[in-house]
Amino acid sequence: MCRARFTAQPVAALHYSNLGAQDMTNISKRTEGHQAPIDSLAAAIATKQVILFVGGGISQYLGLPNFHELIRHVANQMRFSEADLDLSDYPIVAEAYMLQHGKLGALRSWMDERWHPPTIDVTKSDIHNLIIDLDFSTIYTTNYDRWLETAFAARKKPFHKIANMADLTHHPEDATEIIKFHGDFEDDESLVLTETSYFQRMAFETPLDIRLRADCLARPLLFIGYSLHDINTRYLLFRLQELWKNSAFVEQRPKSYIFMAQPNEAQEIVLRSRGIEPILAEKDDPGLATAEFLRQLYKAVVDVGRVKKRTPRTR
Repeated sequence: MCRARFTAQPVAALHYSNLGAQDMTNISKRTEGHQAPIDSLAAAIATKQVILFVGGGISQYLGLPNFHELIRHVANQMRFSEADLDLSDYPIVAEAYMLQHGKLGALRSWMDERWHPPTIDVTKSDIHNLIIDLDFSTIYTTNYDRWLETAFAARKKPFHKIANMADLTHHPEDATEIIKFHGDFEDDESLVLTETSYFQRMAFETPLDIRLRADCLARPLLFIGYSLHDINTRYLLFRLQELWKNSAFVEQRPKSYIFMAQPNEAQEIVLRSRGIEPILAEKDDPGLATAEFLRQLYKAVVDVGRVKKRTPRTR
């Protein structure tokens, strides 16, 4: 089976400011001859067709906590055994908190503080800088935190955050849309955190869902920072497939992609059946692997631009 792979470089070769020819060796060598997915993706990005999906892994590469810490915090507050809970139980834990306290305000404030420690300097994040340099017109993220927006602001790159229906009515010209698909810490009502809110989101009937359906029917998607062990991610990909499956124009579906820092052949088979092309890295550190992938993708996009500039106009 054809499997596009990247072999991530050592840490010394991953400094964004030192990007050079030695760091950017021929991509085809790194992908064992399967360059086509990268070429196609780069060409689509160069023409601003691709929509980027940014998952929780991208924030965790900054050193942010995962939901284990949320479970531990709520368990201590509500005096129940943390040992009885798994990481996947965090929506149930948040639901229990909501039922007991009536609202998420205090928990949201605690999460906001924990997910935004003053020690983090996002301007030094290769991944965030490369996301900005790739110049996507639309970015969906399931992260609650503000690090993506902070990175854009630090680089003085215009953006428009969309977390609710009201935000959809306004779009500044030439600004990247950052769509907070699971809500934002600045708006308690927008958060998709409790089990009920996840079930409601899975119905795909909110204004943001309608916007997503329109986007995914017309444009290629690229997913980074997502774990396919998360049922919510897998369900999202399934629903996107169903939208096309029930269409008379399924053959015209744009090709979409997901970067997988760790290979999993069973997941790859299922992903391809759903119209998602996996791009794989063989590297233990998923953060380094993701930075290397984005770096090589940026190089490929730049090369596409150079080819276009050299191509003479037809008369």
